[in-house]
Amino acid sequence: MTAAPLLPKTAPFSPEDINVLNSVVARTTPLQRSWLAGFFAGFEAAQVGQPQQAAAAKLRVPLTVLYASESGNAEALAMKTKKLAQKHGLDARIIDMVDTDVSILAKAKNLIVFASTWGEGDPPSRAVDFLESLMGDDAPRLEDVRFAVLALGDTAYAQFCATGKVIDERLEALGGKRAADRLDLDLDYAKQAAEWTQGTLTKLAPADAADTATVVHVDFKVPGCVPDDGEPLLTPENPLEVEIAALVNLNGTGSTRETWHVELMADAPGFVYAPGDAIGILPENDPDLALELAEAVGLGADGSVVQKLREGYDITTLSRPLVEAYAKLTGRTDVTRIADQKAFTEFAADRQLVDLFETYSETLAPEQLFDLLRPLPGRLYSVASSPAAHPGETHLLVGAVRWDSHGKKRKGVASTFLADRRKMGDMARIYVKPNRHFRLPDDSARSIIMIGAGTGVAPYRAFVEERAEHGATGKNWLVFGERNYTFDFLYQLEWQEYLESGVLNRIDVAFSRDQPEKIYVQSRLWEQRAEVLKWVEDGAHIYVCGDEKGMGRDVDVMLGRILADAAQGDDEAGRAKLKELTKAGRYQRDLY
Repeated sequence: MTAAPLLPKTAPFSPEDINVLNSVVARTTPLQRSWLAGFFAGFEAAQVGQPQQAAAAKLRVPLTVLYASESGNAEALAMKTKKLAQKHGLDARIIDMVDTDVSILAKAKNLIVFASTWGEGDPPSRAVDFLESLMGDDAPRLEDVRFAVLALGDTAYAQFCATGKVIDERLEALGGKRAADRLDLDLDYAKQAAEWTQGTLTKLAPADAADTATVVHVDFKVPGCVPDDGEPLLTPENPLEVEIAALVNLNGTGSTRETWHVELMADAPGFVYAPGDAIGILPENDPDLALELAEAVGLGADGSVVQKLREGYDITTLSRPLVEAYAKLTGRTDVTRIADQKAFTEFAADRQLVDLFETYSETLAPEQLFDLLRPLPGRLYSVASSPAAHPGETHLLVGAVRWDSHGKKRKGVASTFLADRRKMGDMARIYVKPNRHFRLPDDSARSIIMIGAGTGVAPYRAFVEERAEHGATGKNWLVFGERNYTFDFLYQLEWQEYLESGVLNRIDVAFSRDQPEKIYVQSRLWEQRAEVLKWVEDGAHIYVCGDEKGMGRDVDVMLGRILADAAQGDDEAGRAKLKELTKAGRYQRDLY
C-alpha cells in the first residue's frame, strides 16, 4: 500500500518541512510513533512548569496488561485496554506471555490478564512455558499485586475457559489481591468484555484519575489501514457486504473431499488485510435445520421463529451449559442427569442441539427458546490471496463439512452456506481478523518453509503471491499434504507455474491414500531433515497451518525431533531450539 500524505498542507509548517516530516513519519513503526508522542508530551510539560509535571507524575499509576492469545482475541482486548487505561490515570504496558517470564508479576502492582483457552482446555501454544513457570514451586509471591482475569473460551468444549480459571486461582494462591471477579466469556464476548474492562480499570485507577490532563491525540495511521491498536475497521458488529465473484470446487470428481475456492469482491473503504490474516464469514443456518429445530419445540408453524433461528442464533452447538439451562427451564430430571459431565460427554458425542430437543421434547415459547441459544458466531478462514496480486478482492479456501451421525445428515454451518446456498453474484457479509503472529518476514531476503495439509495451504497461496508481487529474494519451500494426487492437489497448476518461474524454489507433497502406507507431511519433513536444518541455519522462517489435533501436533513433534537430531539426539535441545525459533518469530502456527 502506498502511504497517503500524513500531514495536511494546512499544517503549521513550511511546505519543505511538511515534505521532510512526511518522509520521516511514513517510515516509523507504531512503537516509534508512541515514543515520539511521549517525548513531545514530556517536552511540553517541561515548558509549562514543575507543578504540572508533579501532578502528571502523581497520576501515572502503572498497569501491566498480560495476555495469552491463540487467534488474536485476547491480544485485541489487551490493546483496547491499553488505550482506555490512559483515561483512568493508568500507565499501561502490554505483554505477550511468550515474550516474558513470571518474574514480572512481582513487579506488577496492578495486573489485568486476558487469557484464551484453546481446544479441549489447552492454553495458547505461545503461553505454555509461561504457565508452566507460573504453576512452579519457585513462582514469585504476589502479596502486593492487585489483579483481575478475563477468560475467553467456547462453551462447545468441556473445559470452558480453563486457562483463565487456572491463572485466576494461581494468582490468588500466590497472594495476589483480586481487584475484580473473573469473567468467563463465550464466543459472543465483545459487549461483556468492554463492560468488564471499564469496571476493572475504574477499580484500579488512582483516586484522582478524573483530574488527569487533557491529551491531544494525533492519529498517524494511513487512511483505510488497520489502526495501530490492532482494531480492524471491519468487525462482526460492523461487517462488509460483498459480492461472490467465484465459487469453484477444486477437487476432482473422484475425491472424498469438497474444497471450494471462493472469490469475494471487496473493493470498499476500510477493507484492508495482509497475507496471514483471516476473513470472517457471517453465515446463515440451513433453513431445513432451523425448521426442524422449531418443530422439535412445538414452534414449527411460526415463520418468524424459523427466520430468527436461521439468521441470528447458533442452532447446532450442543453444550453442557445449554443442557443445564434446558433442565432448569423444563424441570426434567432426565435432562438434569445428562448434564453430568460423564453423561453429557456420552450423549453429546457427534450430536447437535436438535437431538436434545427431539430426545427430551418439550413445548417452548419463542423467547424461552431464544434465551437458551447464543448468537450465531462468524467462521474464520485464512486468506488465500495477496491484496497486491488481487486488489479489491479477497480469496478463501473452504472445505465443505458434511457427515452422517445418529441417523441424520449433518452439515457445517458456514462451509455449506457457501457451497450449497450461495452462487456467483450472491452477497455475503465478511470482516477482517488480523493475525500478526502469522506474518511473512519483514526481511524479504529471508527464506520460508510453508507446511500445510488440506485447506491449510490457503495462506501459502497468499504468501507466495505477495512475495512474487514484491520481488522478494528469499527462497520459498512448500510442503503440502492431502489424500490423493489425482483429485486433491489444491492449486496444482499454480504451484507448477511458480516452480517453473522460480518463485517457488521447492515443493514436497504427501498424498496419504496413494499407497498402502500412509504418508503425511511430517514424513516428508523427516526424509528431508538435512535440508530443513540447512534452511533453518540459514535463517528461514517456518510456518504450519492446518488441523491442530492431528497434523499440527505431529509436525510440531517432528520439527522438535529434527532439531534434536542435529543436537546428537538431545530431545531437550531440540525442543529448546523450537522454542527459541518461536520467540524469535521464526516458527509460526495457524491451527484450527
